[in-house]
Amino acid sequence: MTETLSDGVRVGGRRIPVDSEGYLLHLGDWSEEFARALAKREALVLTDEHWELIRFLRQYYAEHGVQPQVRVMIRHFTQVWGPQHGSNHHLHDLFPRGGPQKQGNRMAGLLRTKGEH
Repeated sequence: MTETLSDGVRVGGRRIPVDSEGYLLHLGDWSEEFARALAKREALVLTDEHWELIRFLRQYYAEHGVQPQVRVMIRHFTQVWGPQHGSNHHLHDLFPRGGPQKQGNRMAGLLRTKGEH
């Protein structure tokens, strides 16, 4: 039997509750193991660039209480990685299911952004 997202994400024998799209229900349930398990479900291989973006999302949220807008990510990663890798196109290539603001937020264990349904 295949687990659905509404069944949660299994991490080390524990079921982590998520909503129907894979967003955590409780921010405190996030771990790198959770991100790896969710990425596997979404057929996403997490590279160093993915982890750098995930950590940026988490740090930004911790500092500001909100997820960064895509333009904030582009500005930051253009400075860090250069214009080609910091571009909107490259960030969306990294997270093809909704871009860094949706799939990235899911991997980072952040909640849905306003307006998502």
